[in-house]
Amino acid sequence: MTTSKHALTEIRTLGDLKNSTWRSRSIKEELRENLLHRLREGRPWLTGIVGYEDTVVPQLEHAILSKHNFILLGLRGQAKTRIVRQLVGLLDEHMPAIQGCPLRDDPYHPTSAHSRRIHAELGNATPIEWIPREARYHEKLATPDVTIADIIGDVDPIKAARERIDLSDEGVIHYGIIPRSNRGIFTLNELPDLQPRIQVGLLNILEEKDVQIRGFPIRIPLDVLLTFTANPEDYTNRGNIITPLKDRIDSQILTHYPKTIEHAIEITDQEAWTERDEPIELPPFVYEVIEEIAFIARQSDYVDQSSGVSQRLPIRARELLLSAVERRCILHPKEPRVPRLSDFEAMVPAVTGRIELVYEGEQEGPVLVAHKLVGRSLLKVFQRHFPPVYGPKDDGPKRPSPRDPEEEEWDFEAEESRSKKRRQRPDDRQRIPSEYSEVLSFFSSGGLVELDDTMSTDQYRHALEQVPGLARLVEQHRGQLSPGERALTMEWVLESLHQVSLIAKQSVDGGRIRFTDMLANMFSGGI
Repeated sequence: MTTSKHALTEIRTLGDLKNSTWRSRSIKEELRENLLHRLREGRPWLTGIVGYEDTVVPQLEHAILSKHNFILLGLRGQAKTRIVRQLVGLLDEHMPAIQGCPLRDDPYHPTSAHSRRIHAELGNATPIEWIPREARYHEKLATPDVTIADIIGDVDPIKAARERIDLSDEGVIHYGIIPRSNRGIFTLNELPDLQPRIQVGLLNILEEKDVQIRGFPIRIPLDVLLTFTANPEDYTNRGNIITPLKDRIDSQILTHYPKTIEHAIEITDQEAWTERDEPIELPPFVYEVIEEIAFIARQSDYVDQSSGVSQRLPIRARELLLSAVERRCILHPKEPRVPRLSDFEAMVPAVTGRIELVYEGEQEGPVLVAHKLVGRSLLKVFQRHFPPVYGPKDDGPKRPSPRDPEEEEWDFEAEESRSKKRRQRPDDRQRIPSEYSEVLSFFSSGGLVELDDTMSTDQYRHALEQVPGLARLVEQHRGQLSPGERALTMEWVLESLHQVSLIAKQSVDGGRIRFTDMLANMFSGGI
């Protein structure tokens, strides 16, 4: 008796298949048994999926073990399609089917007219073909122009005329994508975009497990796992899932965005294209800043939260930042390949293309909103690594631990308003911790720092080191750093002090920026 997998795929007739160890199973039984085998061995079946280990993955496994059709419901960029495509890994490597059958009929249970005819004529000599697991997964994007013929099938008069088949013959049927997915997996993405009358065509497939085409007096029992994906926004903006269809989908599984910065960084590490001719050094805090842009955008009053903010935002932002450093270092070959804050400007296109703005955001404009998100991200990460800007007597916000999953987003608009009031207090400077007093005194005494993207690293660093106490502050809280990273961190401190309105920042002709005293800047008419 044939036992090995290699020998199984060499079987070419029904008679030989009957003498082998292969046994007929439904697609859902196959997935269930293979998943149980993986779980017993402790082998993961999903790869590249981060942060779902305790939430989404158990629900998926419960659905598969229950032999359920299911829908993944979540906002954009939550790996829904990647998950369903990996279900292929739970299929057998190869599956036997009657050769030439469009429905890939089970050799032991032929259902189509083509298979029944061949089986009746040849019996045990019926030819067998082996279908690889990758060919058993089909997927379609639901769009308003999808027809019932695309999904289920229709009569093909051209085929009838060419092959001289009577229109009453079952052979004139052209099968749609779901019947052709028989004994496999079919995924329909963005389900609410499918017209209601087309959704009705799925009801029999989900419950009665059969299809009927153009009034033919036939019922084709299908063996298929149906999976769907949908965005909650689509329920109101573009369409609806009809109630009978929702009732027939066995399990609804909710996806989500990364809950921690660590998970978000891991996803971006995995997905971002970072290969460059020469390595680029990104300080650890830069990874956090990039991810915080998306975290803050997901809670911003300027952004439409029903649309979500895709995880693709930090992925593309990191790629753009690396490219900005790469370009600058090509123009100035001797410079270390470390970013400057001016390079962060390159991330703006990754932000503007991935946020849907509400009315207030539209009034500000997408570019300005993107700049605000980047600035607030820099400040939030700064407050993790440096002491609070205001002392304990200050009535500013007392920020909870950033690692707390229940953390509420810091209200930057309210803090901006409080900062303006604090500047009017005569004792305001006394409330600043000693770590920052020397830096702020430099600016209040008329000092300024002017930075230019064309500066060499030495010039860049020297311009920042003229601020008393700034280098010492960085060394105290960030340790020993490379020259390029040290200069970047010093500018990061100044930018964060600007974000809480303690020093001013001006854009000067020629792409230069200037940090000055806030009060002097206001009197001079600056911004």
